Amino acid sequence: MSVNRCMLLFRLRRRMSALTLSSTGALPDSRVCYGSTLRSNQHSPNSLSCIRGISSNSSSTTPDTSLFVPLAFKADGSVEGSVGAELTQPLDKSELLKVLNRFYKRKEMQKLAADQGLDARLFHQAFISFRKYVLEMNALGAALHIILNDICCGAGHIDDIFPYFMLHAKQIFPMLDCMDDLRKISDLRVPANWYPEARAIQRKVIFHAGPTNSGKTYQAIQRYLTAKSGVYCGPLKLLAHEIFEKTNSMGVMCDLVTGEDRTFMDPEGRPAGHVACTIEMCSVNTPYEVAVIDEIQMIRDTSRGWAWTRALLGLCAEEIHVCGEPAAIEFVRELMYTTGEEMEVHTYKRLTPFSISDSALESLDNLRPGDCIVCFSKNDIYSISRQIEVRGLECAVIYGSLPPGTKLSQAKKFNDPEDPCKILVATDAIGMGLNLSIRRIIFNSLVKPNVNEKGEKQMETISTSQALQIAGRAGRFSSKFTEGEVTTMHRDDLVVLKDILSRAVEPIQTAGLHPTAEQIEMFAYHLPDATLSNLIDIFVSLSRVDGMYFVCNIDDFKFLADMIQHIPLNLRSRYVFCTAPINKKQPFVCTSFLKFARQFSRDEPLTFDWVCRHIRWPLPAPKNIKDLVHLEAAHDVLDLYLWLSYRFMDMFPDTAGVREIQHVLDDTIQQGVRNITRLIRATDPAAGAAVLGSGTGAAAPPRGRGASNRAPRLGVGQSSSLASRLVKDGLLTPDLLRQLQSEWSKEAAPPRPEGPRKNKKK
Repeated sequence: MSVNRCMLLFRLRRRMSALTLSSTGALPDSRVCYGSTLRSNQHSPNSLSCIRGISSNSSSTTPDTSLFVPLAFKADGSVEGSVGAELTQPLDKSELLKVLNRFYKRKEMQKLAADQGLDARLFHQAFISFRKYVLEMNALGAALHIILNDICCGAGHIDDIFPYFMLHAKQIFPMLDCMDDLRKISDLRVPANWYPEARAIQRKVIFHAGPTNSGKTYQAIQRYLTAKSGVYCGPLKLLAHEIFEKTNSMGVMCDLVTGEDRTFMDPEGRPAGHVACTIEMCSVNTPYEVAVIDEIQMIRDTSRGWAWTRALLGLCAEEIHVCGEPAAIEFVRELMYTTGEEMEVHTYKRLTPFSISDSALESLDNLRPGDCIVCFSKNDIYSISRQIEVRGLECAVIYGSLPPGTKLSQAKKFNDPEDPCKILVATDAIGMGLNLSIRRIIFNSLVKPNVNEKGEKQMETISTSQALQIAGRAGRFSSKFTEGEVTTMHRDDLVVLKDILSRAVEPIQTAGLHPTAEQIEMFAYHLPDATLSNLIDIFVSLSRVDGMYFVCNIDDFKFLADMIQHIPLNLRSRYVFCTAPINKKQPFVCTSFLKFARQFSRDEPLTFDWVCRHIRWPLPAPKNIKDLVHLEAAHDVLDLYLWLSYRFMDMFPDTAGVREIQHVLDDTIQQGVRNITRLIRATDPAAGAAVLGSGTGAAAPPRGRGASNRAPRLGVGQSSSLASRLVKDGLLTPDLLRQLQSEWSKEAAPPRPEGPRKNKKK
């Protein structure tokens, strides 16, 4: 062997010794570091697992390693050719396989790997990748080759493989090297510290507590109007718009800020002292004299609760006026303790009483002027409004996916004493944001579709809070009905409703949080090859929250992130796109979202003409329910354009033109809703036959826990053609359709005639 080869072998031996010593020597330090992190979290006094959708134990920061996606291994381009083989000998692959499998089975190696962050799942995945690399590479690094050769020849110890195995594992799982940093980034235990501007001032917090129609928000708004500057934060665009108009009508200049709209009253565009906004849009950097946070009980909402948490902790206002249910008082007081701020409580009683009827409606023939039938699905609304029309009555219709202008138009029609429309059919969308003159609330059903923690749809009985919010719309103060009444469509439900309303509202115990764009960007810095959806999953898995908070549901965010993952976007733009408030149940809206993102990635502005071509403008008046649903989806697409235009002004430049055709589309939808019974007839010409003979004629979904088990009643004439369309449009589930078809066949079957009885004796 030449002198140069001997010197190279000597240097390689020194490198291997140093690598082995440094790796094994680092293990105790790393183990202590990780162990101390875990122990400090285990003894945290405020630790509680409130993460929705992803299992996490606050007593341990062990991540959900099923979320760690291994990267493809990139071989080192500087490998010294076949130097290892020249210095020793070629490796026997069969013997090498035996050595590697012995290494895998050693408990000591598994324990050392666990101390480095490799649990059983990751250890297995890393070993499979390492074994494939060792067996399939034509030339290994000289150091690794010599170590493996020594072990195969009996001159080395099998544990000497571990440092090289860990180097490989950290290449395919880069998060192992930065786990402490990732834990620090995802530490959500003290959200009050995220808002230094708010902590720099001593805020006065006033809680206005009371039921629906108690005047609590009115009192907070009176203080808002007298302030030099103020911000109103509401849960709905309709509420923000109402305060915007009311404030300006009182001679106080006020701007409007929602996700899709910016209206500045100053001709030169300077911001006014007052602003009415949806709660997600409130600024936590602008100083105000007074801030009003409406419907504070929504701080526990599993999807939007983070917005109330952010407003309550972050608004820079001398006075914070919080309005909501009494069930939130103690929780908000506890939150204020974390900021060092005291809270003053004003309680209010309902201005007009409402009572629960002793009898159910049972038949649509018993409807009276001022009645509102509350349903929890479009299918029920279509069915009931059709059957009301067959009885010669006119009704207004309000549900969540209608544009705000159409909702206001229908509310105005119902409230107008000169209009013949005296009946309202609506979803629980009437619970907030609309002033309605309702005499009696009639619950068509007490079960509502809901999404559980696993993302599965299920039917659940409405909560006391939900029931009170809806029932409280009856007998509203300043309307012509001074007393309200509440009942159910079906007799069996009335007992259940009385039980629900007799219970105390469960006190609020937790507030929602959501990872910010900055936090996700820091995660991406450490994990540059991870997808946005995977980054979010890992963030939630590692996040630590105390007992007062939970991480909000991220399923919708991940749905959009997965949809546009293949489109080349920078991380910040991708994050903004994924926070867009779209209805993922509408295929046309999802397709439009995808096209918007693709056009944006090409750096091609989405012009007015492009949008018109995409939605095929102008759109004709609807001829049936399917057409109406498509118009609603097109309106949502225009909303999405406007929402994105305020985040990417250069790429979505034609807001004026889009807003103009949106107003025209709103008018078209209004006309369609006014003629909704005609659209239902056009959708299914047979739907009107024999409706009057069907008892109530009111469709009801399957009963949930605590509700009656009586089967729903439907009009006999409702044929499967309408049902099949509703299934296709995603408005009716196949399981519910099968149940309904079974009941239709039973109700439609004529009774068997009874022949004369004969007493036969055998």
